[in-house]
Amino acid sequence: MKIKTQDYNDVTVIELQGDFDIDFTELFQETLTGVFSKRRSGIVLDMSGVGFIDSQGLEQLLWLQDYCSENKSQLRLAGLDETCEKILGITRLDSKFDCYVELSGAVKSFA
Repeated sequence: MKIKTQDYNDVTVIELQGDFDIDFTELFQETLTGVFSKRRSGIVLDMSGVGFIDSQGLEQLLWLQDYCSENKSQLRLAGLDETCEKILGITRLDSKFDCYVELSGAVKSFA
């Protein structure tokens, strides 16, 4: 798994590439620690490079959603592929997240 971050005004985009699984947990949390220190009003996870999410990945998404809610920030997911959409649907977590087809739409939603 690879992670890249980029800031757009008061929004941080976190681009994920690879499988969002247990092997990725530590790197994901380390990256988010740096993002949290910036006190952003919004975080967008660019999921267009993610082909699979396991239970640990889902747990990380829920943890991030809870953190954002508790710290007056908002989370958006962008670019989910069909497999990841199905995983969120089967687990009934699709209603917990604001999902966008395109990254640009997710970033613009904060304006």
